[in-house]
Amino acid sequence: MDGKTQLQKAYKAILNNDFERAAEWFERAIDAEPNNADYHYRLSITYARSNKLPKAVEHAETAVRLAPDAKQYRFHLSTLQARELLVRAGRAIDGTETNPYLAIALLQQAIALDPLSVEAHLLLAVAADAVGDAAQAMQAVNDALRLAPESDMVLSLLPSYEQKLKRFLGTDAARKPL
Repeated sequence: MDGKTQLQKAYKAILNNDFERAAEWFERAIDAEPNNADYHYRLSITYARSNKLPKAVEHAETAVRLAPDAKQYRFHLSTLQARELLVRAGRAIDGTETNPYLAIALLQQAIALDPLSVEAHLLLAVAADAVGDAAQAMQAVNDALRLAPESDMVLSLLPSYEQKLKRFLGTDAARKPL
C-alpha cells in the first residue's frame, strides 16, 4: 500500500477516536514514504494528543529536518519542546529534585519557545514565589491573565500574588499592571 492509503486509514481511525490505531497507520504511511515530512508531522500531532511526548518530539524533529522551511512544522516542534520543559520544570518544583531556580530557568526557556503557554506563566509564578521573587511572580501572573483573562485558575491566584507584591513593595502599586 502507498502512504496515501495508509493516511486515509489513519484519519478514519481518528474519526473513530482510536488514536492508537491512527498512530499505527501513520507509522505504516511513514514506512511507505519515510521522507514525507507531512506524515511525520501528522504522526507527531497524534502522539502529542496521546501524551506520548518523546515520540511526538522525535517525529516533529524529523518533519523539520525533512522540510526546514515549513513554518507550521517548526511551530509545532517549538510547542512540543516547551511542553517538555514544562514537565521538567514541574519536577523541579514538586519532584524529588526540587530546585525552583532550575524551574525558573526551564520555564523562561519554555515561554521563549511558546509565549502563549498560560501554564508556563503560572508555573513561573509559583517558582518565582518559591524563591521569594514577588515581582517576577506577579509579572508571570499578569502575563497569564493577559493570555487567559477568564481563567479561574489565574483569577484565583491573582489576589494572593497582588498581596505578596504589595507587602514586597510596601505600597498599593500591586494593583497596577506591571
